[in-house]
Amino acid sequence: MADVPEPHFVQTLAVSTAKTSKYLSFSPSFQHLKFTTWIKDNIRKKECCYYVQDAREGICKCGYPKLHHADEAVKPEEFLGEPWDKCRHIREVPTNAFGDITFGGLGQKVGKYVRVSTNTSPEILYQLIIEQWRLHPPNLLISVTGGAKNFYMKARLKEMFRRGLIKVTQSTGAWILTGGTHTGVMKHVGMAVRDYTTSSSSAESQVVAIGVATWGVLHNRQPLVHPEGCFPAHYTLDEQGQGHLSCLDINHSHFLLVDDGTHGHYGVEIDLRSRLEKHISQQSLGRREGDVTIPVVCVVLNGGPGTLNTIYSSMLNGTPCVVLEGSGRLADVIAEVANLPMSRVTISLIHQLMKRFFGQEYEAFTKINIIEWTKKIQDIIRMPHLLTIFCINEKGHSDVDVAILQALLKASRSCDTPGHKSWERQLELAVAWNRVDIAESEIFREESQWKSSDLHPAMFSALVGHKAKFVKLLLENGVSLREFLDEETLCVLYAHMVPGCVFLRRLAKRIRGENGCRRQSDHPSGQRWVSLQHVSEEVRHFLGSFTKPLYPPLPHRNYVEMSEDDIQMTALSKGSEGLQGTSSAKEGMGTESLRDPGSDLFLWAILQNNKELAEILWEQCRDGITAALVASKILKKLAIEEEEEGNEAEDMRALANHYEQQAVGVFSECYAWNDQRAQKLLTRISPFWGRTTCLRLALEADDKSFVAHTGVQSLLTQMWCGELAVSNSSWKVLLCIPFTPLICTGLLTFRRDAEIQREAEQNSRLLAMEAMTGSSTDSLMKAQLLDSRPQFDLKPLDCISRLASFFSAPVVKFYLNVLSYFGFLLLFAYVLMIDFQTMPSWKEMLLYIWLISLVCEEVRQLFDDPDGFGFRRKAKIYINDLWNILDVLSILLFIAGFSCRLTTVVFYTGKVILCIDFIVFSLRLMAIFIISKTLGPKIIIVRRMMMDMFFFMFLLSIWVVAYGVAKQGILIDNEDRLNWILRGAVYEPYLTIFGNIPTSIDNMAFDISTCTLNGSNPLMPRCPVLNKDQTPAFPVWLTIILLCVYLLFANILLINLLIAIFNYTFQQVQDNTDCIWKFQRYELIKEYHSRPAPPPPFILLSHLYLVIRRLLRRAPYSKHQQFKVEVPQAEEEELLSWEALMKDNYLAKSRQQQSESMENRIQDTADKVGAVVEFLAGDQEQEFVTMMKRLTHLEEQASQSIKALQWIMNALKLQGYQPKEEAPLFSCDHDESWDELAKEGAQFHVNARLLNYPDSTVTRFPVPDEKVPWKVEFSFYDPPVYNAQRAAARRKSLQETVDSDSADLDNYRNPVGRTGMKGRGCLIQLGPNQIHEVVLTRWREGVKRVLQFLALWEESKGCWVLPKVSLTS
Repeated sequence: MADVPEPHFVQTLAVSTAKTSKYLSFSPSFQHLKFTTWIKDNIRKKECCYYVQDAREGICKCGYPKLHHADEAVKPEEFLGEPWDKCRHIREVPTNAFGDITFGGLGQKVGKYVRVSTNTSPEILYQLIIEQWRLHPPNLLISVTGGAKNFYMKARLKEMFRRGLIKVTQSTGAWILTGGTHTGVMKHVGMAVRDYTTSSSSAESQVVAIGVATWGVLHNRQPLVHPEGCFPAHYTLDEQGQGHLSCLDINHSHFLLVDDGTHGHYGVEIDLRSRLEKHISQQSLGRREGDVTIPVVCVVLNGGPGTLNTIYSSMLNGTPCVVLEGSGRLADVIAEVANLPMSRVTISLIHQLMKRFFGQEYEAFTKINIIEWTKKIQDIIRMPHLLTIFCINEKGHSDVDVAILQALLKASRSCDTPGHKSWERQLELAVAWNRVDIAESEIFREESQWKSSDLHPAMFSALVGHKAKFVKLLLENGVSLREFLDEETLCVLYAHMVPGCVFLRRLAKRIRGENGCRRQSDHPSGQRWVSLQHVSEEVRHFLGSFTKPLYPPLPHRNYVEMSEDDIQMTALSKGSEGLQGTSSAKEGMGTESLRDPGSDLFLWAILQNNKELAEILWEQCRDGITAALVASKILKKLAIEEEEEGNEAEDMRALANHYEQQAVGVFSECYAWNDQRAQKLLTRISPFWGRTTCLRLALEADDKSFVAHTGVQSLLTQMWCGELAVSNSSWKVLLCIPFTPLICTGLLTFRRDAEIQREAEQNSRLLAMEAMTGSSTDSLMKAQLLDSRPQFDLKPLDCISRLASFFSAPVVKFYLNVLSYFGFLLLFAYVLMIDFQTMPSWKEMLLYIWLISLVCEEVRQLFDDPDGFGFRRKAKIYINDLWNILDVLSILLFIAGFSCRLTTVVFYTGKVILCIDFIVFSLRLMAIFIISKTLGPKIIIVRRMMMDMFFFMFLLSIWVVAYGVAKQGILIDNEDRLNWILRGAVYEPYLTIFGNIPTSIDNMAFDISTCTLNGSNPLMPRCPVLNKDQTPAFPVWLTIILLCVYLLFANILLINLLIAIFNYTFQQVQDNTDCIWKFQRYELIKEYHSRPAPPPPFILLSHLYLVIRRLLRRAPYSKHQQFKVEVPQAEEEELLSWEALMKDNYLAKSRQQQSESMENRIQDTADKVGAVVEFLAGDQEQEFVTMMKRLTHLEEQASQSIKALQWIMNALKLQGYQPKEEAPLFSCDHDESWDELAKEGAQFHVNARLLNYPDSTVTRFPVPDEKVPWKVEFSFYDPPVYNAQRAAARRKSLQETVDSDSADLDNYRNPVGRTGMKGRGCLIQLGPNQIHEVVLTRWREGVKRVLQFLALWEESKGCWVLPKVSLTS
């Protein structure tokens, strides 16, 4: 069984749950406690444990004052009398400076810091950064080095550096590593970070800038010290008072403060920083284990001797360097000589450049320093694959970020990795950096040839990293999705979904909720398994049960293994060793031949709501219209569930509408080319998407715009007309209903007649073309016409077939049912008003039979389940329809009224109930007119306004009840009759709104004869409270004021509010009424398509036939076709190919329209203006560069003149002329012999002159190329003597015992030239050290004889070598 390479699924689930669950988050105090414990266990600082006073009073040799030493360090018993030694008297103790650091000012920037010892292992520091500070591993490490003092940079170079540095950091996910102080190049980096932070509002786009600074040179470091950590520590930037110390840069995000126990000594952090960079460069790139490690690049600005050492060491270790020309000092020196031939890089030239670029600082350099610089610079430019010079005026360098990434790719390209391995490594780096521009310009060149299999790892990384542009680039360069995507790969992709998405949470719940039958039968105990079957079940939940599973269960289905604990997500382990494949990748899906890999990847992207990736993958789908409608359905369902758990619902709805418009666009293109083929796309069963149809998906997804399309409506109209032609007028159909013989007369046109006529026209056209064209084109045109003809001969319908087709047409069924329903209402009204007797008449009996037929039809519709939903889902769908609710209500009222009508006691009550039932039946009449293009939209508006009316009545009832209760309580004293209470508190205030002003509130209109004093008369209201003179006692002024206020709010405010609501609803619905009507029209068509042909009450015969067939004959119910067509395989392929062509046409038109939009034109204009401004700004720089080149040319001419004058002086000396005074030195240590050797093209050893001798700490004396030959004078040459100790034991048999005497050393010199060191080094003896390579072979006997030889693996060289034997040992 195949193992899935990356166990990421469970970890993703854990992270997803942690983000959404408050139970998995920890309080800040707990996190600080955990962090403090880890720091105390792993991180140390250094402190002096022996106080010895320096020349300064009160200052120790370590540089700290006496007060900073512990009591036992002032008077130590252990070290008394000893001289102070840094190695012995500085010890490591747990650190006391760590936590969060804040800087004052705008934004309150918060960073992390820790004080570490110089001996801290880089593994611990990397663990601190990743696990404790929770930074994501970098895809690139940018080490910025250069001038530690403040220096001037040109405005344009400064802007390009800052912009490029941030761009490369953000695009690649890189870390920036600097010295961390607020000076020099570190300050420029901080300014770049500051500019980006202030302009960016995204918290996730934080730039990781790690400062590695020396603790002993920090100013204001005391607030950072606390034994338990500072959360946070407040640090103040004080440049004026820092003196010879330095302040931390406030724009860095993390600080490693390196402590060696001393104070005031710079450069302490260099060694630890170098080791940390090396450790990071050895980590695997990304989350997968592989050969590609995190790349490191060194960016150089300005700089001095320390920077030169850093560059030299970095390049010897294989780290590429980018030098910014124009930043000053060392950077400009290297830039000047980088492109020169090695013979011209001499001590004299370096001497001139240093004097030119260092100014006054040059005076501090000695001749030995210049020689050393020359040697190191020569070695640096000898590695051109690791050196990149960025020049702002060079055409190839558009920005710093491009130069940095190109330098890394150039270094990667020149490594020892052969062939495609090198290109694949570069491609993986480009994918990790998410730099499509670099991949296009540096990797996917015309000369590079890629196989699809070579690009599969990069494709997987791009998909997992959700890098849409790279996915598009790889598809354009030959990735075959069918070769790339197998079942195992798809499982792993689902395991790497975006944390927090709804689908991932539901998938986790499904896995947790599974029973243990599989675990007990097939798989090891304690494990849970997820496969594409789980995915298919969840997808079916979002699509709907009307679809089939996308990935049906198979016996050899691939599974992804997850432990029980991981599924329960009780522990957030970073390792999460939970994913293992259980079958071969190529066993594949059982339906792999039927699956479309583009559709599978598109579905994967849609389930994550990834718009960019989904848009690219949708273009790869074969069934584009269906895929877009599937996306719309899934996204709308996801939006509903996301509203409860997340905040991406609006984005999902927007994306769902986008794909609905994409489906409309492609279908419009198809319909414009061929309407018949386009309509076939609507009803064909899609094998890729659960064997459903486009039409059904659009209806289920509530895609009104798609259903309202002209092509879809044309198809629905054809379905509505059945076998009748669409061109038939309504009056013809209605006329043929009572006069049936007219059907056979040809008054109506049937679809068969139209097809026969179309075939005749095609035949006549074919005959005409045969007469006009030759035989060469005749067969071609004939084949094209035959393809569009039916596969069978069409014959006209006979009379019986016409009658059957006429009465089975849904439109005819509809007309018959409308006429029947009008007759039913007339009969119902007649019975209720005229013929409702105690003994039912035949008319009333007919009415009841008619009602029973309607009830039976509703029961049939409830149990009719052609889609296989099941009774519960079918009942839920049935009851969700408003018209069905009215049907159920009318049936219930009919049953109640008919039951009461059968008894004499409640006979009249039964009639009242039936009268109310008549109202409901009359309202049901509106459903019939939905099919009308005129009345249908108006009914939709009425339904929306009824919903508004319901909420308005709630507001109105508050005012009615409030006023009614107050009025009733003021006027009437203790009314106990319920009917009069409701009349006075509700009914009369409600009538007042419509102008029926009550007279009881005004005592001027009071008449005691209209009321009863004690309520004894049930037909009269109770009189109000009366005075002794029989006049009302209530305050008239109060009741009138209440009435005025009530009318003001109820009659003016609320009524006008209702009018405004109706107006808003009308305006809102009116724009979409036609679309809504077209969408709802389908349900009526579907209903009459499946309805029996006879109208009520004759429909009872059809119901009786169905019952007899079901019960007596036990025949299953024949499900009618729900507008589905099974297309043959050949026609399916042709149809999909044509649809793909139409989709390409639509996408091309969309891109053209987008490029011609006003926004794009404005953007193009802005880009052009920016390019012109940049060109004008660079023009001034170009003038300066031109002047500098001219000055350089003058210097070269002056140098040639000096050489000519030197030659003249030498010639005069040879002729015996003696000068009166010594000739001036025109150059530094220039020797003519070197010029002669350079002209001859002499080559000298290089590795023998490397400054660092292998396997030792010895440093050679720097020997530039021009000083290598022994005949070239080199007065400063003073090499060290080195004899390795490990060679002493190997030369015991030699007669020489002393080989380091000066005489011997002078006798044994390297014949090629100076090496910078004396002695035998690691060799056994002075002079020749002979080594023989032994070749041992043998023949291996077998089917075929093979000659074998012995070879050894040389670890240091990374290759196989022959055994070597030293002859001197």
